[in-house]
Amino acid sequence: MKPNGMKTKLLAGEAAFGVSVMIPSPQVVEMLGGLGFDWVLIDCEHGTISLETVELMAMAAEASGITPIARPATGSAEHILQVMDRGVLGVQVPHVCTAGDARRAVEAVKYHPQGRRGLAAGTRPSGYGFAGAMADYVAAANRETLVCVQIEDEEAVRNADEILRVDGIDVFFIGPSDLSQSMGHPGDPKAAPVRDAIDATFAKILAAGKIPGLPGGSESVRDIQDKGARYIYTHLTRLLARGSSDFLTAARANQK
Repeated sequence: MKPNGMKTKLLAGEAAFGVSVMIPSPQVVEMLGGLGFDWVLIDCEHGTISLETVELMAMAAEASGITPIARPATGSAEHILQVMDRGVLGVQVPHVCTAGDARRAVEAVKYHPQGRRGLAAGTRPSGYGFAGAMADYVAAANRETLVCVQIEDEEAVRNADEILRVDGIDVFFIGPSDLSQSMGHPGDPKAAPVRDAIDATFAKILAAGKIPGLPGGSESVRDIQDKGARYIYTHLTRLLARGSSDFLTAARANQK
């Protein structure tokens, strides 16, 4: 099993920068690797990506030197297992609202003794069974796989202290969009109650000595880093929008 370069950076205290991709495209993943990103979030919650394409996108990530992380459709053990067995090196689990949810996420990603993930011979992450002893693969998988839980509901904010005490979680990611909706301000994460909840939860993550995550764009990524976030991603659509805007502004200015 290949080392998880992004997890290594995070544990060393460095930031790791990724891109969320919702469309089924191994080619886009290759481009992101060529552009210098550390990791890609393969979004199966909001996107149109099938399990077959998750596997191809994971292959593309490995070939281009970046870490593939998947957001499963739900936090169920079944959905987590499906993406893990395609070869991603971790999951970003949506809507983790309680410590029980968080423990179940860890159990679904990790093999015994850390978890209860189903173990099968011949899967892609185990080298199809050709790469050596299964016991060695299990040890490597438990070491290299990453567990990120999303705190994106008002209930999760209330339960943040308990969630932070769950062992085996690498990253605690605050989802501003869904949190804004959960708190009655859909689409407005800067509304005072939402902003205060984000700031308070972020402070708890840092105080617990854990790794915080946030999404951002070019206009906010420095502030996010200064705040202490290390697991950071932007959206593919944001990259396209920024590049398109720069190009069209320059092109149309030349027509005047």
